[in-house]
Order: sequence, then structure tokens, then C-alpha cells
Amino acid sequence: MTVIAPAGRTLSLAPPRAGHREWVGLAVLSLPTLLVAIDNTVLGFALPAISAALAPSATQLLWLVDIYPLVLAALLVTMGTLGDRIGHRRTLMIGVAGFGTVSAAAALATNALHLVGARALLGFFGAMLMPSALALLRTLFANRAQRRLAVAIWATGFAAGAALGPILGGVLLQHFWWGAVFLVNVPAMVALLVLATVVLPESRRPAPGRLDLPGVLLSLLAMGPPVLAITLVADSGITATAALALLVGVGAGVLFVRRARRRLAAGDEPLLDVTLFASAVLRLSALANATTMFALTGLLFFSAQYLMLVLGLSPIDAGLVLLPGFLVTMLAGLAAARLGRMFPLRALVPAGLGLAAVGFLLCTALRGDSSVAVLAGAFILVGAGIGLSETITNDAILSAAPPDRAGSASAVSETSYEIGAVLGTAVLGSVLTAVYRATVKVPTSIGSGDAHTARETLGGAVGTAARLPGQEGQALLASARDAFVTGIDVTAVVGALTLATVALVVLLGLRSRAS
Repeated sequence: MTVIAPAGRTLSLAPPRAGHREWVGLAVLSLPTLLVAIDNTVLGFALPAISAALAPSATQLLWLVDIYPLVLAALLVTMGTLGDRIGHRRTLMIGVAGFGTVSAAAALATNALHLVGARALLGFFGAMLMPSALALLRTLFANRAQRRLAVAIWATGFAAGAALGPILGGVLLQHFWWGAVFLVNVPAMVALLVLATVVLPESRRPAPGRLDLPGVLLSLLAMGPPVLAITLVADSGITATAALALLVGVGAGVLFVRRARRRLAAGDEPLLDVTLFASAVLRLSALANATTMFALTGLLFFSAQYLMLVLGLSPIDAGLVLLPGFLVTMLAGLAAARLGRMFPLRALVPAGLGLAAVGFLLCTALRGDSSVAVLAGAFILVGAGIGLSETITNDAILSAAPPDRAGSASAVSETSYEIGAVLGTAVLGSVLTAVYRATVKVPTSIGSGDAHTARETLGGAVGTAARLPGQEGQALLASARDAFVTGIDVTAVVGALTLATVALVVLLGLRSRAS
């Protein structure tokens, strides 16, 4: 900001610094982030109990996991833009109330279809939480240095929630029924409703245009079907349905961009200001965000199974093995706020992605008695890389957009996270599954049904082996575990190559911008 001094000189005034109230507001905004992250990781540890209680089919179990990020990714742009119009605090509070109510309904679900529906509604209301929280951070912290630290603290909510999820899930499942992992959200959401009213300011665009309803429809078609296509390919391979879903998504995306440009040229308000993507910083930061979540969800997918089904650890012990990595993610995020003052974006983000790539490569050494230490070390490296990268990129995305486009920019950031999360499970999970199925050796003497179950997943093989007589069961269990470790080797290399490639793209893209 500049003003003219009496003598005609131009003075620069720094943005106002945040006070006590703003930092309390940050604590309030971190709570929904923490809970959503807990919800993501606790579900994986609750799936065995849910399977035993509700007996879902394999397809229902897949949708139970994937429907939440599918709905979330499809709606984030719409909800971020909605917050720009009706107010980010109002949007946040609607999301909080809905998330808490649906969490209670999910806890009381009587069959798998009801639970899948509840997860879809959680995605709907969850889409209101993240863009609103990040946009409100932009309002609370006008000072760049303070905002970078605030974003770092806020981002640690993801890591803290992911770390608490397995441990909290283990404790709850040991003493209560599976619904407790959803019911735990309710009191926290009630408290958040009260606190948000007291400490958070309202933030909206001063003169928003009419909501572009055709743009909303096109955005849903552009986001939802491609994520659906990824999920279908992971489950059934390349099919006509998956190809059609991808085609619909690409076509809708093209029409969405064309409509947005036409409305901008005519002076009307589009759903999303696509000119934001003219910024190389925003584009590459969103790509890095997606890649960090790709790495984290892919690593969690095979780490939890390896620790519990190969090494035989309990859910609580498995969570404790991964805990140091999550703690390092939080510390690296906080350190990134200070490092961002000394080093440019083009250095820190590739460095973070490179650290994560080294962590993935370390997973190829999972053998014998040192496996727990190796996996913990790999998770620490990946966590350090993610914490370093995502703090810097979130701040860069917010800073690259005008203040009145904070909701749209936040939605871009959060959408990239959700797309990365879906890709991490779908792509790396598919690689792991393909290698496992190709290498596992099932005894010819067992029935076709048991043989199919054992070839599908490691969990299926462990359950089948427990029902077989001595030597036969031991042979199947040993083969399945070896096949799974072989799958981890291939998956880790694919993950490392992906991280290294994106690190190079970001480095070259931002270097050319700086030159």
C-alpha cells in the first residue's frame, strides 16, 4: 500500500499485523482441517470392523472409501466461489453444521448403502469447509510473513489429523463399535459452530455477480466424471464406462473454460476466474499440491496393510510406527515458513518433492527385522518433503490471486489436494494390486472361491490362509506376503519417479519465469 507524504514523497505502509484475536481465529480454523484429516485415515483402520458388521460387497467397500473425495473434488470450486458471494464464515458454518449432523447419521447406518450415502453427504459439506477456512486465513492475516506462518500452522492440521486417525481409531475400536469413529466428530463440530460465531469475521466479495448456474453444472461434470473414471479403472481396468466418464469430463472442462472466458469478455462474473491460471506460480503450486497428496495417500495405502497384514502389528502399533513421520511433517511445515523468507519457491518446492522421492525409494528396502525402522524412516523423509512443499505452495497460491478471489484460489488449492488423494490410491493402489495378483501363488487344492479371494487382495489371502489346514495355509500366507512386498517395490519406484518428474517440472517452470 502506498500513500503520498506532505512533501510529495511516496511512503510504503506495511499491511497491518495480526493480533490476539486473529491467532485465536487460526486455532478455530485449524479444527475442521484436523477433523477432516482424522476422518480420512481413521476410516482405513475401521474398514475391518465395518466389513464384519455391515457385510459390504467388494464394490461397496471401494465406494465407501472413494465416494468422499469424489464428491469433495467435484464441489470444491463451486463451494469456494459460493463463499466469495455469500460469505466465507457463513459457508463454513453451514458446512460445519451439515458435517456434524451427517457424521451422527453415518454412525447409526444399518447397511453399507446407507453408509456410502452418508460418506457422499460428508463430501458435500466437507467441500464447504476447506476453501472457506483458507480464504478466511487470507482475511485474518494481511501481513505476508504472518500469513505464511499461519498457513504453515493450519496445514499441520492435515498431518496432525492423519497421525491421530490411526491411534484414535485403534482406541475407539478397542472399546466401542465402528460408528464411534464418525460420532467423535459431533461434539467438535458443535464447539466449532459456537467459536466461529464469536471470533471469525465475515469475508465476502463486495459486489458479487449472479451465480453462474450453467457454470456450476459444467464444473461438476468437469470434476466428477474424471475422478469417477480413475476409480473405475482402479477397480475394473479400462472399460467403456470409464472411457465415457473421462470423455464427459474433458468435454465439460473445455466448455467450462470457454464459457468463463466469454463471460469475462462480456463483463459478467464466471464461476471461476480462469485467468488465475495465467500465473505459472499458481499452476505449478497446484501441481505440487496434488503430487504431495498423491505421495501421502499412496504411501498410507500400502504402509497400513504392510504393518498389519505382513508384520502382524495391531492398528495402534501400526499408527505409532507412522507417527514420527506425521510429526516431522508438522515441524517441516513450520520450518518452511521461516525458510520461505530465505529461499525462493523454485528451490524449496523441488527440494521437498525430492525428499519425498528418496523416502519412496527407501521403501524398496522393506525386508526382514529392520522393516519397521525402514518404513518409519521412509515416512519421515516423505513427511519432511510434504511439509516443506505444501506450506510454501499454499501461501503462493493465496498470494498469486487478488484478495477478492481468495475463495476461488483456495478452491483451486483444495481441489488439487483431493485429485492427488484420489490418484494416489487409484494409481499406486492399482500398480500394487496388479503386481500382487501377477505374483501370488495360490495352492491348486483350494476351492475356486477361496482362490479368487486370495488373489484379489492381501487381506483376502490372510483370511483364506487362516481357514486352510497347516502347511497349505502357511504356504499361501508366505506367498501372499512375498507378492505384496514385491508389489511395494514396484509401487515405490513408480511413486519416486512421479515425485522426481514433478520436482523437475516445477524447477524448470519457475526458473524460466525468474529468468
